[in-house]
Amino acid sequence: MSEVNSPFTPGSPVPLELFVGRSEQIAQVMRHVRQAVSGKQENVFLTGDRGIGKSSFASFLRHLATRDHNMLGAHVFLGRVSTLEEMVRHTLEEILKETREQPWFDQLSAYFGDHVRQLGMFGVTVTFDPPERDLTELVRKFPEVLGNVVAQIADEKAGLFIILDDMNGLAESIEFANWYKSLIDEIATQYPQFPVLIMLIGLPEKRDSLASLQPSLLRVFRVCEIERLSSDEVREFFANAFAGVDREVHDDAFEVLVRYSSGIPFLMHEIGDATFWLDEDDVIDKKDAFNGVIEAAENVGTKYLDPNVYRAIRSPRYRSIIRKIVVERPGGRSFSRSEVKSRLDPDETRVFDNLLRKLRQMDIVERDLEGGAGAYLFANQMYPIYLWMESLQAGVARSLDD
Repeated sequence: MSEVNSPFTPGSPVPLELFVGRSEQIAQVMRHVRQAVSGKQENVFLTGDRGIGKSSFASFLRHLATRDHNMLGAHVFLGRVSTLEEMVRHTLEEILKETREQPWFDQLSAYFGDHVRQLGMFGVTVTFDPPERDLTELVRKFPEVLGNVVAQIADEKAGLFIILDDMNGLAESIEFANWYKSLIDEIATQYPQFPVLIMLIGLPEKRDSLASLQPSLLRVFRVCEIERLSSDEVREFFANAFAGVDREVHDDAFEVLVRYSSGIPFLMHEIGDATFWLDEDDVIDKKDAFNGVIEAAENVGTKYLDPNVYRAIRSPRYRSIIRKIVVERPGGRSFSRSEVKSRLDPDETRVFDNLLRKLRQMDIVERDLEGGAGAYLFANQMYPIYLWMESLQAGVARSLDD
């Protein structure tokens, strides 16, 4: 086997050259980009389930906005940020980093005074570290700050494309909800030209949380929701990825890779990566692909599920029941209590309702109100997919040959 690196990036945004699909959503956001470039400030909330590829999609949109509309893009990751001050500091620091190699960097950094430093210990980078009192003022005057940044770059760039990624912490903050509403109101009333698009990224329930904290925010955002990729798009992704490292892929291997990825990007990368490293002859056949699915199952469980959830669904006492919940509906999110009970033996039947209560207490499942009495829904799409893959690993579920 030739010595090359895996083309897959589990846990990280997909490289631009491997991005596929989302054409309708791309067109939707690009309309808002054009609006922003014309001077009308825009706000987009990008949402979708965990692992659906929100960060990769946002990175691709930023690439298009930069390439096709000459915007300055800044992708700000806020997973550990819980205060407005830190959010603003990270945002301005990312903008400065994006301009570091431009001839007009000195002009922009001068606007922020001596709080901007370039460090060269581990490669040249930029830090923005104003004192606390200045950060508080930057939060209060953020519309003015952004307006001044736009003015500083106006000769070179048509506007700003700011991505605030992983908003799940701040979305629970009434302070953030009220601040963001005030930000938008101030821009709308005091700045007739404001070529800035701000994209927030979060889970659907986090958008609902923001709306409950500040109901007026519902009308502020253009909502862009992304869902699973189609089978053709998944196949295109795997074809491009393996072609890039000179791997031949058999048609029946594609069938396995596509089916068990379920159209979910994080699964595509986990399965693709496991398959790549298991292959020994530069030819991906069905056996390679199926073994990749099985190996990826353990990675998915340990990396993506909450540790308490992971232990609960792997409990020896309940494992056989849980497998029977998913075995007939690979990757299906809903199930019926009566349907599952019909497949249980007497010992399993006696503890089934206890298991259901435990799963509900841990927010693994919830009642499916649209499904009627006795219907349940997995709270997270990853749970049934992991359970199905884990049952394959144990030899319980049917393979494609069955």
